[in-house]
Amino acid sequence: MFKLQSETRGEQTSLIDEMIGNAKIVQAFSYQEEALKRFDEINERLEKHSLRAVFFSSLTNPCTRFINSLVYASVALAGGLIVIGGDANSAMTVGGLSIFLSYANQYAKPFNEISGVITELQNALACAGRVFELIEEQPQIPDSPNAINLEKASGNVALENVAFSYVPERPLIRDFNLRVKPGQRVAIVGPTGCGKTTVINLLMRFYDINSGSIKVEDIDIRDITRKSLRANYGMVLQDTWLKSGTIRENITLGKPDATDEEIIAAAKASHAHSFIKRLPNGYDTVIGEDGGSLSQGQKQLLSITRVMLCLPPMLILDEATSSIDTRTEIKIQEAFARLMQGRTSFIVAHRLSTIREADIILVMKDGNIIEQGTHEELLSKNGFYANLYNSQFA
Repeated sequence: MFKLQSETRGEQTSLIDEMIGNAKIVQAFSYQEEALKRFDEINERLEKHSLRAVFFSSLTNPCTRFINSLVYASVALAGGLIVIGGDANSAMTVGGLSIFLSYANQYAKPFNEISGVITELQNALACAGRVFELIEEQPQIPDSPNAINLEKASGNVALENVAFSYVPERPLIRDFNLRVKPGQRVAIVGPTGCGKTTVINLLMRFYDINSGSIKVEDIDIRDITRKSLRANYGMVLQDTWLKSGTIRENITLGKPDATDEEIIAAAKASHAHSFIKRLPNGYDTVIGEDGGSLSQGQKQLLSITRVMLCLPPMLILDEATSSIDTRTEIKIQEAFARLMQGRTSFIVAHRLSTIREADIILVMKDGNIIEQGTHEELLSKNGFYANLYNSQFA
C-alpha cells in the first residue's frame, strides 16, 4: 500500500506540474474540467492507498503489544501454578519466576518499539524504492579515460558510415556520410521526422552513434571530452531556454567573464539591444523561469545573443529564426552571415528561402541523404528539393 501510495503521489505531482506549467494551453482548449476530473480520480486513488497504508501499519503496534502481553500473562499464569503446586525442591521459585518474567518483558520491548515506527519505515522503503529505480537507470557513457581536450577547432568535420536509431527495432539514420571543410555552410532540409535534428544531436554527442564515426579535426569525438567538444559549438535551437536570473546572466551563460561592452555589442548584432533597453532595469532586469513574460521572439533573440557573444568556431542553427518577424529575421540573417564567415555552420531549416546561400545543401528523407549540392544545382535537377522549394510558392 505504501508503494502504491508513493507511485500515485508521483502521478499526481506530474499531472499538477504539467497542467500548471501549460495553463494557457489548458485554458485555450477549455480543458479545465477534464484536468480536474483526472486530478480527482488520481486523488481518490491516493486517498484509498494512503488510508489503507496507515490503517494496516497502525494495527501492527497494538497487535504486537497484545501478543506480547498475552504471552507474558500465559507464562506468568503457568509459572505461578508451577510455583504454587511445586515442593521445596522445585526448580521454579517465586524469585526465579520474577526474574524470568522481567527478562521476557525486556526481550519483547524492542519488538514493541520497532512496530511503533513501522509506518515511517514502510513509507521510507517505498520512497527509497523509487529513488533507487532512478539511480539504477543507465547513466550517460562516461568520457574515455584517454579522452583529450579539443582546443579551438578549425571546423573540419567528417561523418563516416554513421548509423543510429533511438530504438533498435526502428532504424533512423543509415550509412550517413558527410565531409565538411572549415568555413563551409551546410544546410540540412527535409520533411518532418527525417532525422535533421538527430544529426545535430549526434554532432554535439548528446547521443552516441551505433556504428561508424564522427570526427572533428580528424579525431573521433568519442576520444574527445564532451565539455571541450561542445565548447567549440554555438547552438541556437527552435526551442529556447532561459534560466531564472537577469538578462545579463542569461546572455553570458557561455562566457561568464564577458565585459559590458562585449555584451552590448552582441545584443546590437542580434537586434536584441533595443527591446532590452526598454525593460525596467535593462540588462539587470530579472526574468522568471523560461523567460517569464518575454515573448517567444524576444527569448529567441536572447538565445542568438548568447551565441553572438561566444563566437565559437562552429555553429549549429536549428530553425533559429522561426519565432521572429520577417523584417527582424532579414536583419538577423545578415548578422548570421557575418558571424558565419570563416566558421563551419550547420543550418536546419524548413523555410528554404533562408538557406539559399549555403555551400552544401543536404536533402534528407527517412534518415538518408537523397540529394546534395548547392541551391541552383538542386533546382536544376528538378528532384525532391525542387518540389519542396517550389511548394512554398505554389
